[in-house]
Amino acid sequence: MAHVHQRELEAETSKASGLLIGTLMGGMLVLSAFVVDLPSVARTLYQFELAVGPDGRTHNPYSDVIALLGAILLGGPLVWQAIKALFSGSTHMEGLVALAVVAAIALGEYRTAGIIAFFMVISNLIETRTALGARASIESLLRLTPDKAHRILPNGMEELIDAHLLKPGEIVRVRPGDNIPADGEVVSGESSINQANITGESLPVDRAAGEEVFSGTSNLTGQLDIKVTKAGRDTTLGRVQQLILDAEKTRTPLMRLVDRYAGWYTPTVIMLAGIVWFFSEDKEVGIHKAITMLIIACPAALVLATPTAMVAALSCAARLGILIKNVVQLEYARTLTAVIFDKTGTLTTGELSLSQMKPAPGVDGADLLFAAASAEQMSKHPAALAVVSVAKKAKIQLAHPEGFKEVAGRGVQAKVDGNSVMVGRANWLQEVGADMSLTKDPAYAEPEGVSMLYVVRDGKCLGWLGLEDCTRDEARSAIDALRALNIKNLSMVTGDKWSVAHRVGEEMGCTEVQAEVLPEQKLHLVDDLRRRGHRVAVVGDGVNDAPMLAASDLGIAMGAAGSDVAINSASIALMNNDLSRLPFLIKLSKGSVRVVWQNIIFGVVFIVGMMTLAVWGPLTPVMAAMAHTVATAVVIFNSARLFRFGEQRTNEAAAYITPMVAQPAAG
Repeated sequence: MAHVHQRELEAETSKASGLLIGTLMGGMLVLSAFVVDLPSVARTLYQFELAVGPDGRTHNPYSDVIALLGAILLGGPLVWQAIKALFSGSTHMEGLVALAVVAAIALGEYRTAGIIAFFMVISNLIETRTALGARASIESLLRLTPDKAHRILPNGMEELIDAHLLKPGEIVRVRPGDNIPADGEVVSGESSINQANITGESLPVDRAAGEEVFSGTSNLTGQLDIKVTKAGRDTTLGRVQQLILDAEKTRTPLMRLVDRYAGWYTPTVIMLAGIVWFFSEDKEVGIHKAITMLIIACPAALVLATPTAMVAALSCAARLGILIKNVVQLEYARTLTAVIFDKTGTLTTGELSLSQMKPAPGVDGADLLFAAASAEQMSKHPAALAVVSVAKKAKIQLAHPEGFKEVAGRGVQAKVDGNSVMVGRANWLQEVGADMSLTKDPAYAEPEGVSMLYVVRDGKCLGWLGLEDCTRDEARSAIDALRALNIKNLSMVTGDKWSVAHRVGEEMGCTEVQAEVLPEQKLHLVDDLRRRGHRVAVVGDGVNDAPMLAASDLGIAMGAAGSDVAINSASIALMNNDLSRLPFLIKLSKGSVRVVWQNIIFGVVFIVGMMTLAVWGPLTPVMAAMAHTVATAVVIFNSARLFRFGEQRTNEAAAYITPMVAQPAAG
């Protein structure tokens, strides 16, 4: 897929380069026609006196031949394009200009025809080069995947092969400074990885054995051996690149608004030009006015108003790890009035952490943590991992548990230094006969919104440990930013218990909170907000929330890198877990639509104003062609301002990553 897209891009670039060369040659011919018509030049080069034309001016007959050749070379592509469009039954904006060029040639105004064609072709080249530049920036995502990969053979030797030949299960070696050739899991080694092109994260992430890495990301500091899980077009990078290209081809309602009137636009302009010429007292002046009108009416500014802005916005979003599948969804984001957040993994990290600890009277906190962590260290439960992590950070030397047993949904038990230790829920410990009288003491009551683990040693309760699913650092500021953007309803939904939901909802400043909700009940919440007149976005992890994401007006999946379910279920995928991307997305949506309307209004005012000058003012065909080129450039450069959205984040990432990339090379 990479090579196919690259060949297409190279072919289009080559075609544009050929057109540029032909345009410059034609321009030189037209310029030469003016030069050889100068009296002093003609006398020097041709050694004869210039003929006096019917208008009383001296004239070199060779200049007409040169100008005609230039006009044909420049105007030929425009006329051919118009003829093809005519035979296909469609109208094309080049048709108006082609008609103007043919009319000028028919009147013997070869130099005028050449100048008109020159500026119009230059205008087309600006459009083409802009489109190719946007396409190239998207294609650059795919070219991040290296062409070659170092595959490790069963005997331990390395083999250099084409990266597209890699298959799942094979092992590849990636050295510092190289790009990773496929999605995979680190088998050995540690390194920092720059994932900015996939996730938009401003800082590199550390990866070690057992952790996931993505195709096209950059290995910065250490050597990695990676087991391939996905290769070629199936990788996260391949999926992202293809979806961006698909989004580029989609059309927004604003685009369709322009298309709706294209069918009658060209005939109307030709009719108006004909009326001006017919009612002109001086037919020669009238034909020049008609030609000027045809040139000005070519609606390049209107045609480019929406696509240039949307392509710039898509490219901007992709740089920050926001994957937009359809430009309609980008346009729609600005109209949202309600956002539903799933709690676990969205507003919270989805990872438990030990936040509180209450030892029983006479029990040391370190002893409580030692007993709990020693018993839990054989378990893979998130609660056990959180307890053991804190104990290790506290540098507590843990004992090896004997006779470890885990009771699903209740807790664990083991022998620690010869003592029977149990860690789990209060009701389970009571069932097995442990002394839980401590729980009746008000001083040891369970805090609201905290999951409790009680620790029992030899039948006596040592105290409890409180665990929380911590909220994301940027979540509250992101919700405040959404509220400032006029999102009226900010709801949180979770299957967790009400005490936890109230704590998180209050901490986040949510408008509404729904807890202990089953997956099928989440759909009713979306429908309820819609009935109340809201346009609803749902933000979730894309796995458990897939039905709710699909049912919403705009489904946004977080942490979608590497997740096919997340990419497929949502309208928009955030490749990382940074919630600050949400207000940025809405700002980008509003900014892109604002730029589109600026372009459209400018295009309409330009056409109407210049048409008026063409009829009643001093505007000539040559001046009209020059003005058309300027108008095209104004629209393109106005749209290009959208690239600057998120520029600060990109610059921060580049400033941090550059010295890290240089470091291995220096070594």
